[in-house]
Amino acid sequence: MGPNSVVRPQSMLFTLYGDYILQRGGRVWVGSLIKVFAEFGLSEQAIRSTLSRMSQKGWLKVKRVGNKSYYSLTTKGERLLSEGAKIIYYGRQKQWDGKWYVLTYSIPENKRDIRYRLRKELSWLGYGMLGNATWMSPHDTRAEVRSLVQRLGVEKHVQIFAASHQGFSDHRALVKRCWELDSINKQYEAFTSKYRQRLDTHRRRLAAGEKIDDGECFVERFMLIHEYRKFPFVDPELPTELLPDGWLGGEAAAIFREYHQLLAAKANDFFDSVFEDAPGRAAT
Repeated sequence: MGPNSVVRPQSMLFTLYGDYILQRGGRVWVGSLIKVFAEFGLSEQAIRSTLSRMSQKGWLKVKRVGNKSYYSLTTKGERLLSEGAKIIYYGRQKQWDGKWYVLTYSIPENKRDIRYRLRKELSWLGYGMLGNATWMSPHDTRAEVRSLVQRLGVEKHVQIFAASHQGFSDHRALVKRCWELDSINKQYEAFTSKYRQRLDTHRRRLAAGEKIDDGECFVERFMLIHEYRKFPFVDPELPTELLPDGWLGGEAAAIFREYHQLLAAKANDFFDSVFEDAPGRAAT
């Protein structure tokens, strides 16, 4: 794959940790990362610079053993990936009892950076903005919201309610006001169009007995994951009765899971061939 001009190395590292490194103990030698990302045309300097920046931002921590450096996610980094992974592989609750969970806040201007973080993470949790300081969701994520609010230290500035909608528009009109579903569905359309074709091609090659290189499967699976992992952060995964006609989220999920599994064995073989964990990791 030629020089990568589409995705940033930091984003690629999060993808690699989420789907490969965390399943192998969570720590990896920097040399392994350099070998992996050479498959995408990224230089050693680019990887080392990205690791340094991510460490400074609190996403990664480093352990040195002799003259080798091994990187693992911090608690902050693990939390970000684990929240996204739950939705990627298991989805949010599908059954809906008609309740809405409404959150309001009044955060002072001198805490506007915290207010921004709250809004961003509420969006990741599937909340939509009804008004400037009023957000809502059909999902019962009160436990996650409680943890978020406590972590940000804004308990006294936030209130959450379980409510029923009494009017004056129907549910779908309300949803359209809170979420940009047309934009999200266009992203799903692009994903399904691209990867439906690639999945069919790969099936045909395997059925014909063609030998496919492990590295090729790794790169293909990596980019599949990398492109799909954005959806948990933009798609609120609304219950079926709230979705517009022609919604493609379910089809995209089905293509992702089938192709992800089809490529798994060879992709994992390639990664295991270059992966090196830190010696004595369990003792740290």
